[in-house]
Amino acid sequence: MAGIEKSFPGVRALDGVSLTLQHAQVLALMGENGAGKSTLIKMLGGAHQPDAGTIEIDGEPVQLASPRDAMEAGIGVIYQEFNLVPYLTAWENIFLGREQHGLFVARGTERLQAQELFERLGVEVPLDVPCGQMSVAEQQLVEIAKALSQKVRILVMDEPSAALTPQEVEKLFDIIRDLKSQGISIIYISHRLDEIFTIADAITVLRDGQYAGSSDVSDIDRRGLIELMVGRSIENEYPRKASVKPIVKLRVTGLNRGNRVRDVSFGLRQGEILGLTGLVGAGRTEVVRLLFGADRRDSGTIELDGVRLAIRSPRDAVSAGICLLTEDRKTQGLILGRSVRENFGLPNLVQFATLGMVSVSAEQTAFQQYVDSLRIRIPHQEQLAVNLSGGNQQKVVLAKWLQQNADVLIFDEPTRGIDVGAKQEIYQLMNDLTAAGKSIIMISSELPEVIGMSDRILVMHEGRITGEISDMETVSQQQIMELAIG
Repeated sequence: MAGIEKSFPGVRALDGVSLTLQHAQVLALMGENGAGKSTLIKMLGGAHQPDAGTIEIDGEPVQLASPRDAMEAGIGVIYQEFNLVPYLTAWENIFLGREQHGLFVARGTERLQAQELFERLGVEVPLDVPCGQMSVAEQQLVEIAKALSQKVRILVMDEPSAALTPQEVEKLFDIIRDLKSQGISIIYISHRLDEIFTIADAITVLRDGQYAGSSDVSDIDRRGLIELMVGRSIENEYPRKASVKPIVKLRVTGLNRGNRVRDVSFGLRQGEILGLTGLVGAGRTEVVRLLFGADRRDSGTIELDGVRLAIRSPRDAVSAGICLLTEDRKTQGLILGRSVRENFGLPNLVQFATLGMVSVSAEQTAFQQYVDSLRIRIPHQEQLAVNLSGGNQQKVVLAKWLQQNADVLIFDEPTRGIDVGAKQEIYQLMNDLTAAGKSIIMISSELPEVIGMSDRILVMHEGRITGEISDMETVSQQQIMELAIG
């Protein structure tokens, strides 16, 4: 790809970007959110066409006017956000548009091939369950299997490991190494820097829609890569500043919901960041959904400041001062077809209304404070949420709950799909919140993040809390994993 340019209304997404991918190479495409990575790979996937520039494969120029053109050229893309039909099963999604048939669709053959793909991934995914009923991790695995089912020469992976456990990531890496040995070239996008130094051969970095530099992985270290991405030095990746007070803010006792949450009890202190971790499916998200009233609990009590709460809905939780930043921002955190201002204002309308009339100017003024403080990259407040990068979408979700000024904030995978520079801003914001007396429950699958930002850690396995870690000076990833596997 050479001299690629692309503009959208109010935004110049790419400005003269070039990228070179070698045969059987894993190339890491890096950059902050909004740097242009997703736009560039959409050119390869045929979803967007460049305004200027050329694309060549094996020295021959190609025109990728549609996703089918890209597929026929041997290009497969796993996008950051899922592209699955929610009411179709895993195997139906994998072969959608490429059904195998004679007189009839060979459903049995497709199902068997889907099973073989998941066995190759080394994971178990329910083949006959609609994808809309699957967890985020299971949907991600269906996306990976769908891409692998194509006979690709170039495979693009945009945050493929974001919802995977460490064991599943290792299996993914084994598959990538196997594909590489077969002569397949891979463009790998991830904000998890450890992954890049494990799996990539070379790195290309974009910054603000422009080419910032390239390097072999062996010729650059972690600090050098961060500086290339953000254009400045970051001294401490996890800048936790403890603000814990001995006051128990939230107390949960005997929480139960079927087999997903079993006798969960814990306390959350004022000014504390309580890390909640475990393998995918351990019950972490299920616990916080009960706290937020998104699901009904079978039994158990929730107390805030010593007062028992009757939380039967998210409205009850918000009114009590408990807010949830959901794991899946696309389906649960935003209305993608509405503007970012409207998404911000939706749970806050009472604050901006007088006699039943919403003051748009008051809404705009309040939102602009978060646009500035969180560095939300938008050309204007009427930008549709669907047109934002994943990281900027996450910041809009965060902004709408911060406006609620809640006492307890639940962050479910708050930095999923967010670059290292934006992570720093969110970590500092968490520090500011706890310094102001707020309490935070943070769910994260990234163990370095859990260790680096938590004051205390709870580990879950099969719906139960299997361990509590209070000594943050000596905690290790191995210690957490031993508790996580039961």
